[in-house]
Formats: sequence, C-alpha cells, structure tokens
Amino acid sequence: MNSHARTIALLIASFVAPAPFTMNTHAESATVAPIAARVLVFGHRGASALRPEHTLASYAKAIADGADFIEPDLVPTRDGELVARHENEISGTTDVASHAEFASRRTTRRVDGVEVTGWFTEDFTLAELKTLRARERLPQLRGTAYDGAFQIPSFDEIIDFVAAESAARGRVVGIIPEIKHSTYFSQLHLPLEDKVLAAIAAHAYTRTAPVEIQSFETTNLRTLRGKLGRAHANVRLLQLLGEPADTPFDRAAAGEALTYAQMTTPAGLREIARYADAIGPSTRTIIPLAADGTLGQPTALVRDAHAAGLEVHPYTFRPENHFLPANLRSGDGDAARNEAGSLAEIRTYLDAGIDAFFTDDPALGRRAVDASTR
Repeated sequence: MNSHARTIALLIASFVAPAPFTMNTHAESATVAPIAARVLVFGHRGASALRPEHTLASYAKAIADGADFIEPDLVPTRDGELVARHENEISGTTDVASHAEFASRRTTRRVDGVEVTGWFTEDFTLAELKTLRARERLPQLRGTAYDGAFQIPSFDEIIDFVAAESAARGRVVGIIPEIKHSTYFSQLHLPLEDKVLAAIAAHAYTRTAPVEIQSFETTNLRTLRGKLGRAHANVRLLQLLGEPADTPFDRAAAGEALTYAQMTTPAGLREIARYADAIGPSTRTIIPLAADGTLGQPTALVRDAHAAGLEVHPYTFRPENHFLPANLRSGDGDAARNEAGSLAEIRTYLDAGIDAFFTDDPALGRRAVDASTR
C-alpha cells in the first residue's frame, strides 16, 4: 500500500469507526465526548466567509485552511448536469441579472411549496451557466472584492479539483455533497440521486475517498441506503434537520405531517439510524440562545443521537459578529470578523460532544479542533 492509499485508509477509519461514548456527569462540567474517532471540519460551501460560495476558489481556500471535507450543494442544469449552487435560483449568487440574453428566463417557480422569482439552473444548459460569474451572497457582510472572478463549477470539476489538491498536499480531503430539493427536481424529471452516485462511481478518487451525502428530505436517503448497502465504507449518509416545526418536503408532498422535532425524539433518532449515519441539525438546536441572546444550556439532542448510534454534524459556524451569540460579539460592528468570538463558540459546541461541523471559515474550525485535542 503506497503512502497516499494509507492516508485514505486512515481517514476512512476515522470517518466510520465510532469511539466509546462517555459523558462527564459532574455538574461543574457539561463536557460530552464525541463518538467519532476524531472531529472533522467541513468547509461550508468552501471557505464562504472569505470567497464567493461554491466556487473552486472557495473550495481551494477551505482546503488550504485545513478543512477535512468541502461541501458542494448540488442542483441540475436543463441538460442534466450537476452544478454547485446553494439554491437553484441564482440571481443572488451570480451576475445572471446583468445578462440581457437571459432576461426572458426570469420567472416564478414554486420550490418546496414556496413561490420564488428569479432565474433557475434547470432553465440553463451547463454551457450557458459557464458564461455567468459568481457573486458574493452576503455583500453587506463580506464585500464584493471577488465578484465576477469565478465560474460556476460542475460536480465533476469539483471532484477532479479535490483529487488534484489531495495529491498535491499529500492528504485526503472528503466531499460532502448536499442533494437540493429532491422531490421538486424529481417532479421536473431531473432526479439527482442516481446522477450523484454515477459521478461518485465515475471518478477513481471518490471510489475510495470519504464521501458523505446529505439531504433535508428522507425518502431519497432511504433509497440511497438501499442502493449503497452497508458495504461501501467510504460513502455515508447525513440526515439534515430543518426548523423543528417544519416537515421534510418529501413527507409534506406525500400528505404526511412528520416534523423535524418529531425526528429528533429518541424514537425518531432510532428511525433515522436505520438509514443514515449522522444527523445535521442547526447549532441552536444543540445549544439554544437564551432570551438575552447569549448561549444557553445544551439540549439532550447530542446525547440522544449518540445513544441511537448517530454522529452529530451541526451547521453552521460563521465568524462575523452578526451570527455570534450576544456574549461573544465584539464591539466592532455587525459585519466585523470576530475570530476570538467564533473560536469560543466552536469550543463550546465541541464540549457538547459534536462529531463534525460545518463552518464558513475552516481555518478557525481547524484551530478550534486542534486546540481541543492537544
């Protein structure tokens, strides 16, 4: 086995082998141990605090800053290609509105029960999308210095890019793609799941490197589990969890009333464990904010998920004051980058026993994890 293969084997081992679960029960310390062999840092849409999200530049920065995984959200083109965008409506993250040749494609669609107006990836070919350039989604907080510099990447391009980065850096980088709006795209005859599996199978890198497929829906993950089986050690499934009162759209479309809150009960978590390896809740369902905006006390979610055999991979840590709990903000304004506050927040969640996490600033995530393991 060559050194690169050994590195892949070691990362996969840490990816799938849970450590024993223990909990410190002393009142003065609420520290909970993760069940993962090591806590992983997921570059949320790359390093999206520092580069426009879902661009190769954003993924490159995340990898350079120590992310264990990079996250592409996947949506389809009209010609059935997979591209990385947080949403299929792209006016907020590209310059499509400035392209006169595409003005007539502005329309209104009902996506997951919500009316959305703009330009949609499913109305463009991959070649047409390649004529657009990415823009910062949060310009008021993150500026516009890189607007117009980068293209929309395809999933195939992302895999090839990560493989090259892995080889150049001598370490394995995982990929954690999110399947967006599964039911909606299936209704348009643009189903994503088989295309994602085909892309993973088509590349030598993703046939061995760690991959974790995520979705806010449930039916597609159950179907993927049946297609993957338990033999594919490098591919895992992550059940994302939305707002507690909301219903996964596939279940809502089927006339069911199952809520994410019900899915996070002990019984609900045991059901998730039948098809998924981890849950992805929002950070505030693990440690909610108190009435004054400061961090409160941890809920039972991590403990209950671990008891069901599920890892906990929350979203999303962001470094600007705007996103931080009131007690961790600096006095430098809403848009100010606050490294100390972000590190303190991440460390608090690490003490709550999380097994991995999404962050817009992987360098800070890396620092927090490395400091916690010294």
